[in-house]
Amino acid sequence: MAVVGFAKLEALLRKAASLDIDKNKAKEITDIVEKKLYDLLLIGERNAKFNNREVIWECDVPLTKGFLESMHKFRELEEEFPLQDVLDFLATKPPLKYPLEAELEKKLPEIVGTLIYILARIMKEVDPGVRQPSSEDIERAGKILDLTM
Repeated sequence: MAVVGFAKLEALLRKAASLDIDKNKAKEITDIVEKKLYDLLLIGERNAKFNNREVIWECDVPLTKGFLESMHKFRELEEEFPLQDVLDFLATKPPLKYPLEAELEKKLPEIVGTLIYILARIMKEVDPGVRQPSSEDIERAGKILDLTM
């Protein structure tokens, strides 16, 4: 199961950057978002261990200033994603060594939405005229995300 459904993804991409996608491109985007979400939680796990805790707190997850600013912009779009979809996705991954604090767990859909928002904005910044991103556009945006987060 994908971390976010097609209709929700499509709506956010339109609101965030006037992008239109088909279902094949949706999978490419959700694959990037799922990988990055899990990466963030793995670093959060490492940080929790470093801080001698056996629970991953929100402050353990490396959310940069730019990410937090993008999260604020995502909130303004008033799009919401179901927490259960995110939890169902995480259940398919190798389990983390530590559980997530309740507050962090509640923020997971917002983190996912922000990752999608950031990918959309990267695609639009790289090519302001893009309306229907190609696989190359999506891959490039994913690489930029990997380099910066």
